Amino acid sequence: MVNVVADAGPDAGGKGMVQTVDSPVRGTQLLVEHIGEVLRKPWLVAIELGWRWLVGLPILWLFWHEFNRILAAYPLDASGFNNIDSQNPWVAVVQLGGVYAYYAPHVADVLRWLLPVAALAWILAAALGRNLILMRMERGVGFRPLALMVLQAGLIALFALVFWGWYLSVGWAASTHIGNGGDPDLVGYAMWAIFLSLGFFSAWALMSWTLAVAPLLVLLEGCSALSAVARSLRLGKRFASKLAEINLVMGIVKIALVVLAMVFSAAPLPFADALGTATLHAAVFASMIFFIVASDFFQVVRLKAFVAFWHKFRGAAR
Repeated sequence: MVNVVADAGPDAGGKGMVQTVDSPVRGTQLLVEHIGEVLRKPWLVAIELGWRWLVGLPILWLFWHEFNRILAAYPLDASGFNNIDSQNPWVAVVQLGGVYAYYAPHVADVLRWLLPVAALAWILAAALGRNLILMRMERGVGFRPLALMVLQAGLIALFALVFWGWYLSVGWAASTHIGNGGDPDLVGYAMWAIFLSLGFFSAWALMSWTLAVAPLLVLLEGCSALSAVARSLRLGKRFASKLAEINLVMGIVKIALVVLAMVFSAAPLPFADALGTATLHAAVFASMIFFIVASDFFQVVRLKAFVAFWHKFRGAAR
């Protein structure tokens, strides 16, 4: 069975490439090609950066404002933070637990109203932003932000569920290795924390593709939000395996970007005396900007890969 896969973007120029649906194409086999296509269309990344920063900066400012307000009402001196023994990690970790217990109820009071506000703002901005990107990426895509808002709300709910599971699991590791009344087992806790963090991160990458591909089905196949979720669960083994593979690889890429940003921000530390504090702060800020821009770029690459595989497995039938 032969399937003609065309780049249906606004400036594709009618070019297409012939592929066979039955050919064993790996999900990451054309990843470099997708990266090149996104590099040739920088406005796609500009839209992604625009909607994320448009909603992200006010949310970050709100978190920073509430953080300073809590510190003003409950100073660090009262929490015992300034008395932490930095020379003894076994004592310091118990003291940090006391600081956490001091601030936890006050932070929880703020998060009860701040997280829903931030989630609502993110849902609105993400639906509009992704809709605009797909309208620029694919010819004939309509404007359906309401359906995308429903799907984005489901994606955030799934993320909250995975994060809550990770939080409870790491809390169990802390209570059994640090807060059990005996000597803190920092090595055991670190091993469990790393293992659980990577495990839940991989689980999120493997599960979230169903809700990540649903907006494509809404816009490319013209179905409702609930119907798109149902279809995403019945895409077939070959199509689903490609989407899961791409999602997992993008998750690994994000971990690599985090490591690179940490390395870049720590690179000037051996020369701190010669460079000064301002240079160190500039390096940290530049590393954060690098991570944000690179992460958003690969989000667009993932979307492009999803669209390409939709054309391969379902586009001909449409």
